[in-house]
Amino acid sequence: MKRHSWPENHWHWPVELTHQHGVRCRDLVFTGGQADLDKKGNVVNPELLKPQCKNVIGFVRDILYDLDASLEHVVRWVVYFVGDATDEAYILSQLDKATSDNCMPTVSTVCLPALCYPGMRIELEAIAWCPETNSAAPNSAATNAAATNAASLPHYAYDETLPMLAPGFSHAVRCNDLIFTSDCSATGPSGDVASPGNLLAQTELMMDTLERTLGLVGATLADVLKLNVFYQGDGTAENWAEPALIRASRFPDPGPAATGIAVPGFSLPGLMTKIAVTAGVEALEVDRDFAWPEGHWDWTEKLPYKHGNRFKRLIHLGGQVALDQNANVIHPDNMVEQTRVAMQNIESVLAELGGTLADVVKVTTFYQGNASAAALHENLLIRSGSYQFPGPATSGIPVTHLVYESMLIEIEVIAMLN
Repeated sequence: MKRHSWPENHWHWPVELTHQHGVRCRDLVFTGGQADLDKKGNVVNPELLKPQCKNVIGFVRDILYDLDASLEHVVRWVVYFVGDATDEAYILSQLDKATSDNCMPTVSTVCLPALCYPGMRIELEAIAWCPETNSAAPNSAATNAAATNAASLPHYAYDETLPMLAPGFSHAVRCNDLIFTSDCSATGPSGDVASPGNLLAQTELMMDTLERTLGLVGATLADVLKLNVFYQGDGTAENWAEPALIRASRFPDPGPAATGIAVPGFSLPGLMTKIAVTAGVEALEVDRDFAWPEGHWDWTEKLPYKHGNRFKRLIHLGGQVALDQNANVIHPDNMVEQTRVAMQNIESVLAELGGTLADVVKVTTFYQGNASAAALHENLLIRSGSYQFPGPATSGIPVTHLVYESMLIEIEVIAMLN
């Protein structure tokens, strides 16, 4: 049921991996993080954002084309970049130019001090929604074709009272029963930051914005499957706990899978946090399931999140780490052993939801490190070796620190059951 993509003459990593550049499973296409590398894994245009931006958009285009989709089918962009607000605006303008006026995807941007290889300025990934052709019954071909076409059109939602977005993007996109949001934050319609520098106040405003955003497409916070939150933090549990409890108070139990990443700052001065989610609506109770394997690790605070959930055939896992049930770091400061533990935890959660590593279509890894091939490959080779060829699409993102001291890696996955 899955198709994998490695377009001809596409860039390569400096090491041999099982990962592929793109995976299609039914209507959804996932690309791995695209970088401006050559076939030997060298950065082609070191430190030059404009040519790197052009090339990574082209790489995404090639992957989608290889999987019978196009840039017009993109419903979510995720942009990791090194730079400032001007650089972010340039990237977004180029993404807008790459698609027609009929395509208004969601977008998430993450500003970082460095990416995985020296000289990299951008890593770009996409999710596309491209419904497979359905055959119509002979006696109702016209009716079925019209219904199929209507169902195959994503619903783009934009509200001028919500945080200002760059031209060409939506606050939310609904694709039948799946919903994707852009970043929600404490910014206003004019782009001004409310309560600048105040993480707790901005967290409350951010969650209000998320609730309103979901309402644009007929969803609520109870429909959220996966959340990704970034916050300005110092990598300590104390810094993480208070805003985590504010966010968690808005979700029912059982709640979504979650990944929370501390960053040194954002491109917009005074901004302290932002969140983007995937949600699923109009599902029967039998279409949903949640996972918390016996003996699995826990946080220092009581949260409603689950380690994984299944929505029909789609599985989301929150960031898996090397912690025990009391939130103590296992193998402190040891990247290799923590990666092994995280992969074992991923297998356990998938198994509880009826899946295996063979069902994984997309992996995103946040690891403590800098622009260093050695730092990436130390965990990348272990992660890649956990999958059979051809493996899932992947993105590797270095961060200055994670939620707990001595914790070096956090891995989240998306899987699709056959």
